Amino acid sequence: MNGRVKFAVVASSTFLVVLLLFGAVRGRGAATGDQPYTQLGVYTDVLSHIKQDYVEEPDMKAVTVGAINGMLEALDPFASYLNADQYKQYQKEKGTGKGDVGLTLARRLGYLTVVDALPGSAAAKAGLSTNDVIESINNIATRDMPLAFAEILLQGEPGSSIEMSVLTPKQADPQKMTLVRAPLVYPAVTGKLVTDQGPDPVGLITTSTLQTGRAKDIATKINDLEKQGAKRLMLDLRYCALGPDEEGIAVANLFMDKGLITYTQGQKSPRQDHPATASKAITKLPLVVLVNRGTAGPAEIAAGALLDSKRATVVGEPTYGDAAIRKAITMDDGSAVILSVAKYYTPSGKAIQDVHVTPNVLQAETTAIVASDDDPANGVVPPEPPKPGDDEILKHGFESLRTIVP
Repeated sequence: MNGRVKFAVVASSTFLVVLLLFGAVRGRGAATGDQPYTQLGVYTDVLSHIKQDYVEEPDMKAVTVGAINGMLEALDPFASYLNADQYKQYQKEKGTGKGDVGLTLARRLGYLTVVDALPGSAAAKAGLSTNDVIESINNIATRDMPLAFAEILLQGEPGSSIEMSVLTPKQADPQKMTLVRAPLVYPAVTGKLVTDQGPDPVGLITTSTLQTGRAKDIATKINDLEKQGAKRLMLDLRYCALGPDEEGIAVANLFMDKGLITYTQGQKSPRQDHPATASKAITKLPLVVLVNRGTAGPAEIAAGALLDSKRATVVGEPTYGDAAIRKAITMDDGSAVILSVAKYYTPSGKAIQDVHVTPNVLQAETTAIVASDDDPANGVVPPEPPKPGDDEILKHGFESLRTIVP
């Protein structure tokens, strides 16, 4: 059984366990009013049967941690439970500015998965991309590893190395790779004038992060391109996942002079609206925004606002689905839960973390085809080398831009 089949079996099993547990909870809750203590009783019953009836004496500590992680993942793929020692290390290492490999991670079906790899980073140079699965880090299995703790493990002194085992859509078996940590360098915003895609010159602006200050950089590019004669604009937010949420709001405001950009709301967090400020809008030119499965966080906030307000046509793939306010909640024993306490919503009321941002012009990116186990090569069927103009999302972006009436 190859690594991909193993992962599929484990993932399916995890899904079935979660489904059965939640089914039991919902069934018991429906009969007795769905009270929290009733749900806790279901969990206690399951735990009791595991301890009494399992084929061998279970490691109850591991069972409990697994149950907590499974519960958190069912709620929030970016949540983490850290025991006391892990939380101490997390507090000590977080934001120390050490070397890194450039990965943004989430959790899917019990495993760590890649949201994005920062262009130019060790992870990007190794070919890691959205939805690749990190199977182990330094020979430590990532199944049930807290997400926040994994992010700390990826950091270290510049020049030091880290070993990883990775499952990718391009390979049938886990790939061993060694990445060298380095200080992260965030690529600059780029802008160029495109004159061969219709009667009007197009200003194409690309950013791979929305770190603090990127909205100002984008505004500078817009002004420069308009001076060069741009009559239409295209903002490329593909594989853009890093940065504070406020920067996504600021980017949307460059193009919106009125209306709601986004709002946040949670169970104990009252709704907070973020309206557009007219004085911060700098252009009214027709706009297309490009997104894909690697678009996350602040970039999704910007794309969702521009789509819902009908200020832009959004072209590409559904985005990753991650826009929330998170905080660490400490326990009496020194452990902590890092949990979403409020979500970002698009102006129409869709929670980005739950439903992503779906473009109004859907277009998938071209990807390699993974061979089946019956294929003698048992690997990737290599695609033809890309040709100029083979970027389908970009091509459809230009087509959509030409149809917008100024």
